[in-house]
Amino acid sequence: QVQLEESGGGLVQPVGSLRLSCTASGRTSSISAMGWFRQAPGKEREFVASIDRIGGGPTYANSVKGRFTISRDNAKNTVYLQMNSLTPEDTDVYYCNAGSYAGSTYWGQGTQVTVSS
Repeated sequence: QVQLEESGGGLVQPVGSLRLSCTASGRTSSISAMGWFRQAPGKEREFVASIDRIGGGPTYANSVKGRFTISRDNAKNTVYLQMNSLTPEDTDVYYCNAGSYAGSTYWGQGTQVTVSS
């Protein structure tokens, strides 16, 4: 089993920045890709960004390209999401996601990001 714990959410003004962190524990050696999703009330969870174990192939949703950067520190079992130029449309609960080589999927509990003046 893998446990994921997010941190770094909060309230920020438009055009501001936040950095989210997600630390994995448990069978961390089984994790391949890690990433972030987000979900607004009444909407489906949507993909934000992902990165593989060796840091290759960062992938981003079109809505965040050029503003968000995903990175990973395997020594700390942590994935980061640097979010810049935030807009109110980025207000969501952000969820950390990890996939194992065996095909299992794990989720964190979510962290709220609110962009408002």
